[in-house]
Amino acid sequence: MTEPLIIHARIPAPLKQVRQALTDPESMRIWLAEHVEVELPDRFGFWGRTTPEGDAPHQRLLHADERSVRFAWLLDGEETTTEIALAPEGDDVTLVTLSQTHFDFQDVITGKSIRGVLQTYWCQVLTILAEHLEGRVLTPMQDFTSTDLSVTVEIEASPSEVFKSITDSEAVTKWFGYPIEIEPFVGGRFAMGGLDNNPDPAKVLELVPDRKFAVGWGGPGVGTWELEGSGGKTRLTLVQSGFDESRPPYAAWGGFLSGVAELRRYHEVPDWKPVVVA
Repeated sequence: MTEPLIIHARIPAPLKQVRQALTDPESMRIWLAEHVEVELPDRFGFWGRTTPEGDAPHQRLLHADERSVRFAWLLDGEETTTEIALAPEGDDVTLVTLSQTHFDFQDVITGKSIRGVLQTYWCQVLTILAEHLEGRVLTPMQDFTSTDLSVTVEIEASPSEVFKSITDSEAVTKWFGYPIEIEPFVGGRFAMGGLDNNPDPAKVLELVPDRKFAVGWGGPGVGTWELEGSGGKTRLTLVQSGFDESRPPYAAWGGFLSGVAELRRYHEVPDWKPVVVA
């Protein structure tokens, strides 16, 4: 039996505002899912392209009050339980604690179950919730019906600043929220968890200063970051390619997308702090 997945996130908005965004169907269609049906205390459902197994609403509301929502969610034939709890951190910040049962990290590696995407899915969802409440342009969400794993965003920073933030170990560790060491040259190592803790690091395949950075991940394929810009702004395109299309690396792609959302906030939000708490 696996331990529940626990994710903590600091949302830059008062508790009452976060609770409304979490339970108001119109708001939820902006930051959570294409389709939403919520009628508390009886119904809490969401589905669509950006929801795992989103062909229909597979959620069943278990409990809702002013500080929490708990629902059952049928995924890959198993009824999981998700709980989202809210607590104030001062007047303008809300700590969100999300717990998710039936998550096994082996499913991330093997792709055996759609439940393997839950960690990166929820990290992305919570980061986009923060973007929504900050009034920012939202980072595109993951499409679980497509094998086209690509995204383009605009960042209010120069290409040289953005390039440094995706190739410098210290900077990447800050905005990605996880220790990462990078040897910034072709053939260098890209080690999630650090060089001393990763016996099988990814490999830097291309590096063109301020223009392009490509990393080979093995089975999940190649991640390529391309930058264009002028006037202090950057158009960043991230593409994941070269993977087995019968087993798209949705778990990894969700992590990349939540990372892109945080990368944008890192450059654009005054007094930036990460949304997901390590």
